[in-house]
Amino acid sequence: MIPVLAATSETTATAFTELGAVVLVLAVLARVAGRVGIPAIPLYLLAGLLVGDGGFAAVDVSEGFIELAGQIGVLLLLFTLGLEYTSDELRNGLRTGLPPGAVDAVANFAPGFAAGLLLGWDVTEATLLGGVTWVSSSGIVAKVLTDLRRLGNRETPSILSLLVIEDLAMAVYLPVVGALVARQGAADTALTVVVALVAVAAILLLAMRGGDRLSALLAPASNESLLLAVFGLTLLVAGLAEEVQVSSAIGAFLVGLALSGAVQERTTSLIEPLRDLFAATFFVSFAFAVDAGDLLDVLWVAALLGVVTSATKLVSGWVAAGRLGVAERGRIRAGTALIARGEFSIVIASLGVGLADGPELGAVAAAYVLVTAVLGPVAARFADRLPVHAHLRARARA
Repeated sequence: MIPVLAATSETTATAFTELGAVVLVLAVLARVAGRVGIPAIPLYLLAGLLVGDGGFAAVDVSEGFIELAGQIGVLLLLFTLGLEYTSDELRNGLRTGLPPGAVDAVANFAPGFAAGLLLGWDVTEATLLGGVTWVSSSGIVAKVLTDLRRLGNRETPSILSLLVIEDLAMAVYLPVVGALVARQGAADTALTVVVALVAVAAILLLAMRGGDRLSALLAPASNESLLLAVFGLTLLVAGLAEEVQVSSAIGAFLVGLALSGAVQERTTSLIEPLRDLFAATFFVSFAFAVDAGDLLDVLWVAALLGVVTSATKLVSGWVAAGRLGVAERGRIRAGTALIARGEFSIVIASLGVGLADGPELGAVAAAYVLVTAVLGPVAARFADRLPVHAHLRARARA
């Protein structure tokens, strides 16, 4: 027993040392980003590349722990984003956001799908790459809006509505592409989609109708009890949503949406430090799994797709914010905030891992996400300095 305990102690000590070093590096990067005036996300991603698989200073921290902590970070980012809005604002956003959501889907799916066909891939792989380029990263967008203090901006509800519509659309898209990959029949695919849509409707209804009761139930709780309750509830709802093929991010977002009044304000102050810690872990964990050497051969494809789909996301943000009467500068901020792709893109690409062109699809997706995850926050930071063409200003005034 003694040798086993000694080995366990040594392993634990190594893990603590490496994890502590990584977190301290993240603290330094966050401070540097604050001094320079840019979001810390690109620096977190680059740090993950340096110490992850194939990096210059690879560390042996438990991948399972890092991955789970990163997933929790995404949930907390979306939970705190939900805290910023009321059920009425979401309801109005969904009503006004469907036409921009359709524009967003077509404009951003098409480049990826076309690129897949041009690379000589099968229709299934091309459809997966279309999904990779379509969906913005809710986690990165939420972090950017928080870091740049834009949660209260006029264009932010349009960004939120597009994110929610994209996540809801995944309830249909993921079962469909999953069926394409597995060569399932039409009946099985239709049943999976129906179950997912019913689950989404049920979660939305519970959040909008039962929010006041939930807030009243949590109001008397101490800060410690309240923190544990909302954290546990967020994980529980997210897990149940995932079980029925619905984005766990939607579940977390709707838990935050359900809270109101004093409970909402207390929860915001309690959860923010926890959110920041786990969110930083998410961005590092994503880059951990990427071998920098595998990206070189497909970097040109990812860069070209990044440029094209940055422009198409600008169109999405411009249209969505314009429907709310936002001025041209706010429309550009909305578009740049949506550029980054992340967690969903990686999930979509992973569905094709067993296909003939699956490895190349995975490499392109990883490189593309890294390009947009760096480009998006930087573009959002400098959105107010981007030029607005004269004919766009004329259209905005019209």
